[in-house]
Amino acid sequence: MLVFAASDKGGTGRSVTSANLAYQCALDGSDVCFLDFDFGSPTAATVFDLPDVHRQAETTGLHAYLQGSVGEPLRVDVWARTEHADLRERPNGSGRLVLLPGDRYGGEFVTGEEHVHRCADLVLRLRREFDVIIVDLSAGRSYAVDLVLDATSPRGGLDRLAHRWLIFHRWTRQHVAAAAELTFGPRGILTTGEGMGHDRDVLRGAIRFVRAAVPDPDSPLWSHVGPARYAWMTQCDSALEKLASDRGLGRTGMIAKIPLEPVLQWQERLITDQDVHDRQIADPETWRALGDLAQRLTDNSFWGER
Repeated sequence: MLVFAASDKGGTGRSVTSANLAYQCALDGSDVCFLDFDFGSPTAATVFDLPDVHRQAETTGLHAYLQGSVGEPLRVDVWARTEHADLRERPNGSGRLVLLPGDRYGGEFVTGEEHVHRCADLVLRLRREFDVIIVDLSAGRSYAVDLVLDATSPRGGLDRLAHRWLIFHRWTRQHVAAAAELTFGPRGILTTGEGMGHDRDVLRGAIRFVRAAVPDPDSPLWSHVGPARYAWMTQCDSALEKLASDRGLGRTGMIAKIPLEPVLQWQERLITDQDVHDRQIADPETWRALGDLAQRLTDNSFWGER
């Protein structure tokens, strides 16, 4: 399974949620590879708690590979290299969890045919080793988004490889509108992909939305608020539901809703079972939501397929 994680804006929780998704898939026994294609801000190593990788990946990461400076990008075994105390011993039954980081000083770059071929070749080689490949893309209509749209088009070489898109957005008016524009706008993913040879309906069927940092007015976190604030919050939530539905981001297109979570907001790291049950610093609802997202990623019923 090839998965692209995209968002129109930064700060949506795309990178930290997709990293937690990779972790959850690995816990379930899948061999997982995470590619940091966030060319403008390649920070996945921080989320996986791999501080030494930034120095190691100065000129050996995905930027260098795609631009032809190295024959193979740096690979990092997360279980073996992480400094996250809970992950120092690989959990029983877990699959591989490997990070391909971006270059420390890399940035956005214009992509062409040579980059597309390198991208497709890398993915085809990785799919022989891994069950799930997650590609974290730069925010917005970036060169990274264009690169993978081209690579998965009929001319790019990956058109026969099943792939899915997760579009991340926060639960605000601005983020809902931005996610709709990224997907359905005149320069959005569907129109751009169609121009590259994608079947628009097939591409649309491969897209689902992830709502991140969603406050629940009925959760214990907000149970202490007064009647006026509670009424206002529920009114805002209902208005956002209508806006999302009107813009094509309604419940039928949503694959996951990740609660507002202090651990993700303040530390942007992997949430472990110990964080939930032993330390009790993470919300069990967040843990369940991340696990559900991992299960739904490969459940065809959530993608309109049999």
